[in-house]
Amino acid sequence: MAKDPIDEVQDSLDYRFRKIDMLYRALTHSSAGAGDNYERLEFLGDRVIGLVVADWLLETYPDEKEGALAKRHAALVQGQMLADIARLVRLGDAMQFSEAERAAGGAKNVNILADGLEAVIGALFIDGGYESCERVIKRLWGNAIRIMKEPPQDPKTALQEWAQGRGLPLPSYTLVGREGPDHAPVFEINVAVEGYPSWTAKGTSRRTAEKDAAGMLLAHLKEMEA
Repeated sequence: MAKDPIDEVQDSLDYRFRKIDMLYRALTHSSAGAGDNYERLEFLGDRVIGLVVADWLLETYPDEKEGALAKRHAALVQGQMLADIARLVRLGDAMQFSEAERAAGGAKNVNILADGLEAVIGALFIDGGYESCERVIKRLWGNAIRIMKEPPQDPKTALQEWAQGRGLPLPSYTLVGREGPDHAPVFEINVAVEGYPSWTAKGTSRRTAEKDAAGMLLAHLKEMEA
């Protein structure tokens, strides 16, 4: 007999909700047409995750400066990381969608999965408090906080520093295309540095596309210099 997806999520969290309706709300997408959906809990969960990860970083890297901690923090709370964790706990299987949204791939959408995980953590905070959230977040993130030997640098920042180091204007980003339905758009971004070939990348958000384009252009520019 197949296990209830809600029970699977709780097993993955290693936490049983006292107010199970909070978990159901956290797993309800706006397309389901319910009066309560995950949006308010997502708002809360985003802040809870940010606080727990920030506190964890201070504990793990007691001698590191604010700038380096901020880079680590950004990497640990960004959408792709959240979506990857959501997949591990099979969140998509438990989420409630309209038939159209599920058919369109909502259960696999990176942005929706990230938002859903934030909502679940928000629900967990209401149900069990900060300490429960801290325990669950540390369990789900595992060793991710320790495997970064150096603070990761945002590709856009790295490209900007590359350009500034050569006395060039800041890189320019241009939206050259958008496709897909409103609930699952794909953005195409072109990035250019004056005097060099430009680069284009696609992503499920403008920021993701910009970061990918910047990273690929920077790698290309470094190859040209080698």
